[in-house]
Amino acid sequence: MSATQKAWEIENAIKLVDPYRDALYSYDPEEQKAIQNDQPWRKDPHHFKNVRISAVALLKMVMHARSGGSLEVMGLMQGKIFGDTFIVSDAFRLPVEGTETRVNASDEANEYVIQYLQSCRENGRADNAVGWYHSHPGYGCWLSGIDVATQMAQQFQDPFLAVVIDPDRTISAGKVEIGAFRTYPKDYKPPGGQEDDDYQTIPLAKIEDFGAHASQYYSLEISHYKSTLDAHLLELLWNKYWVSTLSQSPLFTNREYSSKQMLDLSQKIRNAEKSIQSSSRGGHMGGRGSKDNHMEKVVRDSNKIAGEEITGLMAGDIKAKLFDGVGAAARSETAA
Repeated sequence: MSATQKAWEIENAIKLVDPYRDALYSYDPEEQKAIQNDQPWRKDPHHFKNVRISAVALLKMVMHARSGGSLEVMGLMQGKIFGDTFIVSDAFRLPVEGTETRVNASDEANEYVIQYLQSCRENGRADNAVGWYHSHPGYGCWLSGIDVATQMAQQFQDPFLAVVIDPDRTISAGKVEIGAFRTYPKDYKPPGGQEDDDYQTIPLAKIEDFGAHASQYYSLEISHYKSTLDAHLLELLWNKYWVSTLSQSPLFTNREYSSKQMLDLSQKIRNAEKSIQSSSRGGHMGGRGSKDNHMEKVVRDSNKIAGEEITGLMAGDIKAKLFDGVGAAARSETAA
């Protein structure tokens, strides 16, 4: 295994599953049928709490998300159910048309899914479709109103999972930006006081949509795994992924995303300034806590942007020191 692949696996906390537990990849139709008959998720809307995604599936989804650029892409995940956990063993892309804000599955995509799964079964792979994934280029991992409607429409084949990947933030951070979600039943009201502790930088243009539907779904804990069965496939995929990563600079590849981040931050600073001035003119209304909250969010966002830029500069500097002059040195040795 190359040092870069090992670093990527450590950064994304991918754990090696020993040969005995390669059973994560095995599929027992009778066991899955019994789970479907029992349907524990109907009794408890919070039944599912975890998602285990194989390293191969993760890498395939990230590569697909990156290939879409600023357009959203979509695909399906295969796997099985084990207790309160989704086991995702593989993923495949769908032929769908996406825009910068949404992705819609057509009849052609639905036919493709049926044919693909049928082909898998004919070749001895009985894994069901356990969820769908799509990308949010540059605006974080959460479900929009359209995403919530799409996820709810899949309830006829429940249990089903929604995964979101942000390719822009993945490039900037060097770690896969990913989230997994389940929507609540239509008439279910979640108990109050449940908030996500993970802070997210949401662009101002998306904040309204982010807040309007946040109570209609919840997030699941994600972990990653690999085993002896997919080590070779992972190496082949990694070679393609690493060549693409090595040939690009995060600062140049993500320059449009970085510019949008800076513009969005400047608007947030202006809004925070107006809010603080308004609170000051109104006396004690809003309180010091409100001011601190506005400033804390701005500081968090600015620190995040600064960290990503520093990471990009360091990556460029390391590549320059490693590869600048390599061709010239080789020519000199040949001439000598």
